[in-house]
Amino acid sequence: MSTIDTRTAETNTSTATTFGSTTDLTGALIRAAIAHGEHEKRTGTADPNWPHWYAAYLVAEQAGTEPPR
Repeated sequence: MSTIDTRTAETNTSTATTFGSTTDLTGALIRAAIAHGEHEKRTGTADPNWPHWYAAYLVAEQAGTEPPR
């Protein structure tokens, strides 16, 4: 349903993130929202760059890597 292709010049890696249904994407966004709420509690400030944080979280979740903190 959705794909994000992130490439970096340093590593030349590609991470495709896909969702098979709107239900899967909705669940991922809810998990990201909960995790982001915890992130904002830890930092003590609102995060105006939340879309970037959410994207990094969703990619990390599917890649099985450490999510943003």
